[in-house]
Amino acid sequence: MSQTTLLAQIGRRDAKPPLRPDLEAMKTRQRAVWASGDYAMIGVTLQIVGEQLCEAIDLRAAECVLDVAAGNGNASLAAARRFARVTATDYVESLLESGRRRALAEGLPMECRVADAEALPFDDACFDVVLSTFGVMFTPNQEQAAREMLRVTRPGGRIGLANWTPDGFVGAIFKTIGRHVPPPVGQQSPALWGTEPRIVELFGPAAADIRVTRRQFMFRYASPDHWIAQFETYYGPMLKAFEALNAPGRAALRADIAELLARSNRGGADSLVIPGDYLEVVIEKH
Repeated sequence: MSQTTLLAQIGRRDAKPPLRPDLEAMKTRQRAVWASGDYAMIGVTLQIVGEQLCEAIDLRAAECVLDVAAGNGNASLAAARRFARVTATDYVESLLESGRRRALAEGLPMECRVADAEALPFDDACFDVVLSTFGVMFTPNQEQAAREMLRVTRPGGRIGLANWTPDGFVGAIFKTIGRHVPPPVGQQSPALWGTEPRIVELFGPAAADIRVTRRQFMFRYASPDHWIAQFETYYGPMLKAFEALNAPGRAALRADIAELLARSNRGGADSLVIPGDYLEVVIEKH
């Protein structure tokens, strides 16, 4: 789907200039990646991160909250449990539908809207809190995504982020994949969002305060083979990486991932427990 078509569908109030062709193509590929597999099967295991982020940002009942690149709604649901007025957005409709089903099952009010993180269909300064957990960090145009988050946040409002770090386990996974299936030329590393200097670069001029805390999410699976099977089946970036390789290439990638899992595992011979470092960010807007 073109950017123009997407903007028309979601009713953007004032369309920004078109993306450069290379970023437009990158966005199209990314949307296909995240729509593949079933990210909800992986995303639901990360729920604790959304809960912790809502506490870190000191969320209040009745605050108006936007979840950007919400996936299947972890941060959205955490905010709704705290009686906030929540809008979840993502550019993959099937992921939003998963979040909608979760909200219905728990009896939580939550609006869901298909939206591009780089062209949010909302007026300026209309949210008290804007959140994103392992979502907005994957946008092709990082500067534009940060500008949009700031634009829709009211003065004195807060932005809360959870971003994988480049030197943690997930960063190592993406580096391992990249040795077998190189990322597109010109793509900025999503893991830059997991570094304090990049956060300051993106948000600092508009921020009254920025607080960053390094945290860990514990990946808990039955075994290394179980982890690989789950991610190869359900996690779009890994599924597409395996699809891009021939049989020897897939075997080599699987072996390298297995070696990383064995090196990182704290769970012993009968389980898998691996800490995944991420940066928790709380930004107060001027």
